Amino acid sequence: MTQSLDCLCAGIVVADHVCEPIQRLPYSGELVLTNGTTITIGGCAANVSVDLAKLGCRADFSGVVGSDALGDFSIKFLQNTGVGTDLLTVSHEQPTSASLIIPVQGDDRRFIHSTGANDLFSAADIDRKILKNYRVLYLGGYCITDTWLVDDVVQLFEDAQSGGTRTVLDVVIPKSAEYWDRIAPVLRYTDAFLPNNDEGEAITGIAAPLEQARRFRSAGAKEVIITCGDEGLVALNEETIQAGRFEVNFIDGTGSGDAFTAGYILGMLEERTMKERLAMGSALGASCVQALGATTGVFNREQLQQFLADNELQYSPG
Repeated sequence: MTQSLDCLCAGIVVADHVCEPIQRLPYSGELVLTNGTTITIGGCAANVSVDLAKLGCRADFSGVVGSDALGDFSIKFLQNTGVGTDLLTVSHEQPTSASLIIPVQGDDRRFIHSTGANDLFSAADIDRKILKNYRVLYLGGYCITDTWLVDDVVQLFEDAQSGGTRTVLDVVIPKSAEYWDRIAPVLRYTDAFLPNNDEGEAITGIAAPLEQARRFRSAGAKEVIITCGDEGLVALNEETIQAGRFEVNFIDGTGSGDAFTAGYILGMLEERTMKERLAMGSALGASCVQALGATTGVFNREQLQQFLADNELQYSPG
C-alpha cells in the first residue's frame, strides 16, 4: 500500500489551563492576578499533530480522551486544526488528562498534572496494519504512564521501520526513577530521539548534553537531538552539531519543544539536511514561545519559510 499520510502522532493529549505570566507564585491564602487565562490543547503527541497540520502536513492523532467537556474540547480543537481523529478513542472510565500551567516572570513554568485517560492508552492499541500508511510514526509522552510496556513499544517501532515508516521518539519524565532500561531497547529502532537536556540527564545520569547524545547514539538511535533551552541544542548522527537559538520575544515556553519536534519532522518529510531540520525545528520553537499556549503562536508553512529567510541559526562544530 502506498504511504498516503505524513505522520501518525500517537501518545498523550492534555487539556491545558494556562495563565499569562505572573510576577511570583502566591503565598498561602493569597490571590495573585494575571492578565488572562485560556484553555487550549496540550500533551506532546497532540501538540505535534496540531503543529504539523498548521504546516500543511497530513497528520492523524491516536490516543484517548474522556467522555467529558475537556474531551469534547480536545476533539474539536484537533479537528478544527485539520488533524485526523478517526484513531482517537473516547473512554467512559477516566476523565480527560489535564494540566494547570503557571508561567512565572523570570522563572520556569510550574505544572500540576493529571494523567487521566492517557493511562488507558498503550502501544498495543495501535493497529500495526495502518503503520505502512504513514511516512513517520511519532510517539509522544513515552514514560509518563506505566501502560507503555517496553516490549510493546520495541515491537511497534520495529514493525514501523520494517514497513518503511520512520520512527520518532519523545519522552516525558515525570519523576526521579530509573528509565534507561525502558528507553535503551527502543532506541535500536528509533530514527530520531528528541529529549531535552533535563530529560537526558534523568535518563543517563550525565549532565553534559553532548555526552548524553553519545550515550543515546551508542544505544542505537540513528539521530539524537538534545534541546537545551537558552543554550541552544546538540545534535548527533554521523556528525556532531551544536547550534544556538533564535532571539525572539518570550511570553510562554509551553509546547516549544513539541513545536521544535514538528519542525524537525517536517524537515524529515522533505528530506532536508540535518542543519536544515535543526533550523526548521528551532524556528518553529521560537514561534511557539511568542504566544500563550502550546500551539497558539506556531508558524504555518509560509510564516516558517519567511522567518528562515530573514533569520539564520548559528552553528558550531561539536
